[in-house]
Amino acid sequence: MLANTLRNLKGLLAFAVLTLNTIFWVLPLLVLAVVKLAIPVPALRRSLSNLLMHVAENWISVNAFVFRTVNRTTWELCGFESLSKEAWYLVIVNHQTWVDIVVLQTVMNRRIPLLKFFIKKQLFWFPFLGIAFWALDMPFMQRHSKSYLARHPEAKGGDFEATRRACRKFRYAPTSVINFLEGTRFSEAKRARRGSPYRNLLPPRAGGIALALTSMGEMFSAILDVTIVYPRGVTQFWALVCGELEHVIVEIRRRPVEPWLVRGNYVEDREYRRRVHQWLRELWQDKDRRIEELRAGRS
Repeated sequence: MLANTLRNLKGLLAFAVLTLNTIFWVLPLLVLAVVKLAIPVPALRRSLSNLLMHVAENWISVNAFVFRTVNRTTWELCGFESLSKEAWYLVIVNHQTWVDIVVLQTVMNRRIPLLKFFIKKQLFWFPFLGIAFWALDMPFMQRHSKSYLARHPEAKGGDFEATRRACRKFRYAPTSVINFLEGTRFSEAKRARRGSPYRNLLPPRAGGIALALTSMGEMFSAILDVTIVYPRGVTQFWALVCGELEHVIVEIRRRPVEPWLVRGNYVEDREYRRRVHQWLRELWQDKDRRIEELRAGRS
């Protein structure tokens, strides 16, 4: 009982430090965001965007220091040698826990441009966070349901065009866009429910990556195929702040952005859709085998 109490106290202390660090960096981020919103000059906005990226990187760096202080983690990193902050990347990752995001931010920070997530358009109006997402140039996307498109066929394809417009600003500065292809965190229950043919993954969803590739694919220097493995079991966030992240493997495989991937129309072109699905199945089969190999090598 005493050990559990000390564990939780350690977690509360770490979480308090992380919260204070977030407040410390979010305040200037919000001030700069308001200034950026008020300035109509594109060149000045781009300069402020660069400054905002530095603020976000500093916030991540302090968070990473806290996590490394609390945990005595064994890190195995592979494929990081040729990364550059001056490149454009599409990052695809398997997803098991919210700790994945902490791991990615920790190992990628200042090695590649700040990771950008596709954000639902409705979140722009979320207090504080909405303007912060906008200030950090997160691409906002409007997704319509199948039922909505059935009632409004004129809106078909509008999601893609709106995202292309949102991504045009990425032409002016190196960018990393991340996509969790499974759409949610892996669990055995979800694997059974979806009838996944993979042992360690859920079936990949093609719409998001097709959206990213057809919106800004010609800008990408490479696709970073990232595999995260926790050899001693998946760690949840509270266990992380309590210092129980023991071992993490992060492996990156660079994949080329093949010309056909960026020139199709996922909504209208059935053959392009078929090729994307086949490409993802092969990629996911390879990733599934690699996860098995990495786990077997550490057991």
